[in-house]
Amino acid sequence: MKFALFIGCNIPARLQQYELSARAVLGNLNIDIIDIPEFNCCGYPMRNADFKAFVLLSARNLALAEKQGLNVMTLCQCCFGSLKKADHLLKGDASLQNEVNAILAKEGLMYVGNSEVTHFLSVLYNDIGLDSIKDMITNVFKDLNIATHYGCHALRPSDIMQFDNPATPVLFDQLVEITGAKSVDWALKLECCGAPLLGVNDELSMDLAEKKLADGKQAGADFLCTACSWCQLQFDTVQKMIIELRGMDGHLPSILFPQLLGLGMGIDQEALGIKMNDIDISGIESFVTVHGFKGSGFRG
Repeated sequence: MKFALFIGCNIPARLQQYELSARAVLGNLNIDIIDIPEFNCCGYPMRNADFKAFVLLSARNLALAEKQGLNVMTLCQCCFGSLKKADHLLKGDASLQNEVNAILAKEGLMYVGNSEVTHFLSVLYNDIGLDSIKDMITNVFKDLNIATHYGCHALRPSDIMQFDNPATPVLFDQLVEITGAKSVDWALKLECCGAPLLGVNDELSMDLAEKKLADGKQAGADFLCTACSWCQLQFDTVQKMIIELRGMDGHLPSILFPQLLGLGMGIDQEALGIKMNDIDISGIESFVTVHGFKGSGFRG
C-alpha cells in the first residue's frame, strides 16, 4: 500500500512526535509513504473566513497527489475534514471546479477527483486490519485503561467523512484494545476538546478541556488517547497550562495513538517521541508485559 502523507502545518511546527511515531508504526506495517514537499495548508483556518481560498488550498493538495497517482493519508483530523469537505464540494459543483482549475492551471495542475482522502486510523482499521496489526504486538498492555477521544472532524458531517457511526463510533476503541488496553466508556467522549476556541476565548477553551479530562479520570482512565494534532495539543500542552494556571487536581496524560501502538510493537521511545510530550507519559511502561522476540521492551 502506498499513500501521500499529509502532515499539515501544526505537526511539523508543534507536534513532531505525531509524525515521528506515525512514520515508525507505518514503517513496521510496510506501508509505503510518499512525501510531497509542495503540499500547502489544508485550508482549515480559512473555512469560515474565505470560502474560495479554503477550497483552492485543499484542491491544490489533492491535485498534487493526483499528479502522482496517490491517495492522501492525513494525521490531523482537521486536515482530514478540510480535504474531504473540499473534495465533496468540488465533485458536486462543476462551476466551482472549473474556477479552481483555472487557477491551478497556472502551475500545471488540475483537480479531477481521482485521489481519495483517508485518515491514519482508517488506514489501520480498514486497509491493514485489526488481525494483521495484532500479529505485530509484542508488548501487551495489562490493566491499562484508555479514554479514546475521537475528535469532531473525523465524525461530522458523517455523510461526507464516512469514518464511523457519529453517534456510537467503535473504530478507535477497537484499535486501542488490540494493544491489550481497555477502552473505557466515558460520558464526554464525543464532546469538543475546546481547541477551536483557543486564542479566541482561552478561558472557555480551558473549561471544556478541563471538564473532559476530569470526566475521563472519573471513568477510570489512566491515559487519554488522541489521533488529531489539535486535540493532542489541547490535552497535552493546554492541560499543562491548566495545571500551572488553575492548579487542577490530578491530571490525565494524553498519548497519541501511534505512540501507544508503537510501544505495543516494541518500537523504542525515542523513535516515538515519547519524551517530546509536555506531560510525562513514560509511566505507561508499568502497564506492559513483554511477549515474543520482535521487540525489546521500552528503550529510552
